[in-house]
Amino acid sequence: MLLPWSPPCKVLCRSCAVMGKLQSKLKHSTYKYSRPDGILEERIQTKACQEYSPAHVDTVSVVAALSSDLCVSGGKDKTAVAYDWKTGNVVRRFRGHEREITKIACVHRSSQFFSASRDRMVMMWDLHGPSKPRQQFSGHAMVVTGLAVSPDSSQLCTGSRDNTLLLWDIGTGQCAETASISRNLVTHLCWVPQEPYILQTSEDKTIRLWDSRGLQVAHIFPTKQHIQTYCEVSEDGHKCISCSNGFGGEGCEATLWDLRQTRNRICEYKGHFQTVTSCVFLPRALALMPTVATSSHDCKVKIWNQDTGACLFTLSLDGSGPLTSLAVGDTVSLLCASFSRGIHLLRVDYSQGLALREVAAF
Repeated sequence: MLLPWSPPCKVLCRSCAVMGKLQSKLKHSTYKYSRPDGILEERIQTKACQEYSPAHVDTVSVVAALSSDLCVSGGKDKTAVAYDWKTGNVVRRFRGHEREITKIACVHRSSQFFSASRDRMVMMWDLHGPSKPRQQFSGHAMVVTGLAVSPDSSQLCTGSRDNTLLLWDIGTGQCAETASISRNLVTHLCWVPQEPYILQTSEDKTIRLWDSRGLQVAHIFPTKQHIQTYCEVSEDGHKCISCSNGFGGEGCEATLWDLRQTRNRICEYKGHFQTVTSCVFLPRALALMPTVATSSHDCKVKIWNQDTGACLFTLSLDGSGPLTSLAVGDTVSLLCASFSRGIHLLRVDYSQGLALREVAAF
């Protein structure tokens, strides 16, 4: 007889031992979950979670992958940090913002990246360059909440709570285009690979597709019932995910959209109990199916079957506080920023079915 579905529950106990500069935390975790066929299973795992040297001294707002072993993060300490997450070492710290860093955007196959802040500024940095920003972009009247770099790295699009999008020439630092829509409080921007289009989410519950040639709205997706907090585009540019705020399970979802001609809603991922802050497409790697991952203020990271919307695994990062950002590190690694415990290094494990484990925090 099939048992009724029940949400994952987790019992956790920790013992800690100091190991030089690293602190190892032994986690004994019991997972109870329902398989797609309705059978309730229980998994027990015991893993050592290493505590690396911390990247930040306060809440981490955003993390992004710069390369296959380096990430860049920013937060309330006003500092952008380049970090080698494979060795647990800070590579470099970048200081220049006067308030919290809100967004990071990395230039593809480059040592350069951009940071946006509540100080209304955007700064361009080079990992191997001087300590001062290579370029500064000033044009918004409020906090900058969106950053997207064009596929050819020649243009930067920025968005803000001031209802505007600005398109910049990265080489000259000059603003080339401006667009403003009433109540369009930008929450995130991402550029569609190999296309002149920019995807944008907003507090007005709308997802817009902008044509960078003139910075005009090319398409508006069906309005959702809740604020859209984040968006991500697949590598092939055919699909995108958006996620929404919410509480008590109302809202708290991610939605998969077709970016091609129909631009229809394909699937929804429901199961978080608080605002979903980030969503990413996972590399195919060893997976037998396309998957996506989400992070939420409910301290959980979930992996979903992209096509069916079934939740395949839930990892609860107890003590982390709200999760703020999620990035793909490499084919089997995720980086997850949190309110209280810095950045979590997560490993996707396919050895005994699909699982997600925390292996380090910094």
